[in-house]
Amino acid sequence: MNGLGNDFLVWDARDEPLRLDADVIAKLGDRETGIGFDQMITVERSPSGGDAFMRIHNCDGTQVDACGNATRCVGRLLIEESGKDFATIETNAGLLHAFGSKTPRTITVDMGKPRLEWDQIPLAEEFADTRAIELQIGPIDEPILHTPAAVSMGNPHGIFWVDDIEAYDLSKVGPLLEHHPVFPESANISLAHVFAPNEIRVKVWERGVGLTEACGTAACAVAVAAARDSKAGRSSTIHLPGGPLQIEWRESDDHVLMTGPTEVEFEGEIDLETLQWSKTGPGDEVSVAGATE
Repeated sequence: MNGLGNDFLVWDARDEPLRLDADVIAKLGDRETGIGFDQMITVERSPSGGDAFMRIHNCDGTQVDACGNATRCVGRLLIEESGKDFATIETNAGLLHAFGSKTPRTITVDMGKPRLEWDQIPLAEEFADTRAIELQIGPIDEPILHTPAAVSMGNPHGIFWVDDIEAYDLSKVGPLLEHHPVFPESANISLAHVFAPNEIRVKVWERGVGLTEACGTAACAVAVAAARDSKAGRSSTIHLPGGPLQIEWRESDDHVLMTGPTEVEFEGEIDLETLQWSKTGPGDEVSVAGATE
């Protein structure tokens, strides 16, 4: 599945538990020799009584707590399966609620409240104001990037406000910033540019993944950071390489709502001994090359 090109291998493990080693996940996630994906999602039974528990691994095998686009994709599957117009999804970051819409395949997820205090994000040192923390890369007197906003949406984000998101090679600076000591759990790194009222263009380096077509939690984090710094209102459109997401930071309860499309690319089977795979069913309207027919 994918949400705006942010793609996932989704397993249904509610009846039969599935645990794969990190090296197996990395092999499956390799876009040259495996299926290729940004994250692997394992849908399991929810210990807390939700419709499902969602376990998230990056393509390098590391486990993470949150993924907004994956939550929308899993939410769609659960909603279609149950016939209801909502689903409750348990994650390591807490319970999330997904809602259907009048637009086919479009799902809204309540991502909960953003975490804005330095020790909630977390950061390695105390900052009184996380709207602009002391961090720069490049020469001291002429830094390439500096003073990002920091937000957690269940995972840490550093957001750099720039005039042109294409003016920087995020493939080079992203890994350095992802692992900067100020982020003890590493971080997702975004370049963001407000180009019109409540319209923000964003490019994301996702921790454990790299450059990605879309990142739902990054879109939420950018929207929150923009509203906190009066760069945008509490409702904005985040334009990612894969397409736009609608983000609302609801004033009544501070919850962040994310709305966007989902897509089933295909269904298939994998032999876990050989890691050979094949398509067994079609997707929505997408033709995907690379499978063994």
